[in-house]
Amino acid sequence: MANWKNFDSLNSYKKLQDCECVELSKVMSGSEGAERVKNYSVPMACGMNYNFAAKEVNDEILGLLQELADEAECIGKYEELYNGAVINTGENRLVLHQLTRGQLGNDVIADGVNKREFYLNEQKRIADFANKVHSGEISNAAGEKFTTVVQIGIGGSDLGPRAMYLALEGWAKTNNKFKMEAQFISNVDPDDASAVLKKIDLAHSLFILVSKSGTTLETLTNQSFVMDALKKEGLDPAKHMIAVTSETSPLAKSDDYLEAFYMDDYIGGRYSSTSGVGGAVLSLAFGPEVFAEFLDGAADEDALAKNKDIRKNPALIDALIGVYERNMLGYPSTAVLPYSQALSRFPAHLQQMDMESNGKSVNRFGEAVAYPTGPIIFGEPGTNGQHSFYQLLHQGTDIIPLQFVGYKNSQYENDVVSEGSTSQKKLNANVVAQIVAFACGKKDENKNKEFDGNRPSSIIIGEKLTPKSLGALLAHFENKVMFQGFVWNLNSFDQEGVQLGKVLAKKVLAHETDGALAEFAKIFDI
Repeated sequence: MANWKNFDSLNSYKKLQDCECVELSKVMSGSEGAERVKNYSVPMACGMNYNFAAKEVNDEILGLLQELADEAECIGKYEELYNGAVINTGENRLVLHQLTRGQLGNDVIADGVNKREFYLNEQKRIADFANKVHSGEISNAAGEKFTTVVQIGIGGSDLGPRAMYLALEGWAKTNNKFKMEAQFISNVDPDDASAVLKKIDLAHSLFILVSKSGTTLETLTNQSFVMDALKKEGLDPAKHMIAVTSETSPLAKSDDYLEAFYMDDYIGGRYSSTSGVGGAVLSLAFGPEVFAEFLDGAADEDALAKNKDIRKNPALIDALIGVYERNMLGYPSTAVLPYSQALSRFPAHLQQMDMESNGKSVNRFGEAVAYPTGPIIFGEPGTNGQHSFYQLLHQGTDIIPLQFVGYKNSQYENDVVSEGSTSQKKLNANVVAQIVAFACGKKDENKNKEFDGNRPSSIIIGEKLTPKSLGALLAHFENKVMFQGFVWNLNSFDQEGVQLGKVLAKKVLAHETDGALAEFAKIFDI
């Protein structure tokens, strides 16, 4: 059994504190910088690479980070996780999202069920359903094919699947894999549902209600919104809706749905894109074969995360450098900057995954920790961000580590030559320029035009954003967050911080309030 200890009790913690800082502007200049770009790189799945040349580390610090990984027993804890240990101590649950895309270790039996077989069976059921929808065997009341699928969910039931759909939409259209348009309704704000319903053809739309418990207030409210709209059009909601839920939820055996597909308590919402939560909408939108490729990429990246050598484990070295930046260098934030428009919602998904997982101030045993934990995550695609918040990133008073993602080729394979280069080359020229500009800076007599440099970044580089490489990219960040939680001695798989507001909102709606809560409710005529 792995030992769970606070980060600041480890010998490697003190050693890292005593390390001499790396001056990035020096080591990234000239021939030394060129060598770092060649050598400070770790292969990922699907031909991608994680390059950390522009991070404030050197061989000495990397050696200490290896010591930290070993002392914190990161790989041993990962092995326990994928072999079915109760890693989510807050809710006394297993953590099995990796098992939705492949088996890394022993059979995992929970509740008397082989969980890998359970997940495979649900994937097959979803694939069969999607194929029948695409063939027209499952159709609307008029016998016409469904052309649009709409996911109704919030949090992990929306952010991940939405980000994955947008990431693959262009690829699917280019490769003749596009089956159905997907839309998403998440916010309980009626304007969200109204906007989606106004732009779709209800008679040819299939809705997916996603709620593990079957009791999520926002999701059930939006379901009512949709059902009302269908009825007003003379349509039977039960012929237009499916559910993704747990077998014990009130939605599981309801006559309100064409079909129900199942998840379980061992898949957290923010880790559910490779479960039925993402599987149903992505299989309907692009076909089950595309979803299977996505799972294969994630499985390949999960396998790399088993390696104890941090120079061969991209998620682990990424995680450890992040810990070093957070705890030794004192950086409070991380910006995720994909130079791919297809990844426009990927930073929002990572924001939930990271901040909901490691935004904790007590350890796995409920004891306060005396060191910073999860960073603030934000981001937007480049080059748009360059004309927005990069001003602060370059010259602001806070240093914010940067995580770039870039691809050599575009998805649509449609481009134009302007002023001697293509759009894709201009895009990639910008990302490599930004890495060096942040690291090296620029001296100028006019201090308004001076850049201090020493702003660290890493970049994940791939050939093209495909289903398989997207799966690998997703798994990389899931495993990075997991490893950081291991080092910080956190339970990264519960989310009690989202509960208090829900409880108080129900009290407001039930008029069980007093004090400030009652006064605010009066302002909004609740």
